[in-house]
Amino acid sequence: MATPQELENKLERLEQRIQVMEDVEAIKKLKALYAKACDDKYNAELMKEVFTEDALWDSPPFGTFRGRDAICDFFRSVSGSIVFAIHYFMMPDITVEGNRAHARWYLWMAATVSPNRAVWLAALEDDKYEKISDRWWQTEMKGVTLFQTPYEEGWHKKRMID
Repeated sequence: MATPQELENKLERLEQRIQVMEDVEAIKKLKALYAKACDDKYNAELMKEVFTEDALWDSPPFGTFRGRDAICDFFRSVSGSIVFAIHYFMMPDITVEGNRAHARWYLWMAATVSPNRAVWLAALEDDKYEKISDRWWQTEMKGVTLFQTPYEEGWHKKRMID
């Protein structure tokens, strides 16, 4: 039979494991909010709910932006040139370490860019997060575009970005 101290230790470990699982789910929901903002014509107002004030968004060849306001300004500007987009973030590898976390996501995206050109895009995104007042925020996003290519030609014929 377990001692009271052993039961208390077991309960504490269980609470820690549950907290990590809840944190992972909250980070997944935050990434879903990011995708929703992107898919809503790069909704800058909704994007404010994702990033910290001093966040970094870095995704060559699209640019590097420091701070929530700069990130939101960038999203406002691309809404005119990317007229449709659907972001599929997959295979998250999320590690939570207390009030900080990092994740790698695979992105598959179909989009229409101005004037009327359909494209495919595949990328990796490495993110950092911070839990502030019991809420997760994204502090950094570093993207690596694997390819962006015209829909008609596919990624095996003509790459627009390498």
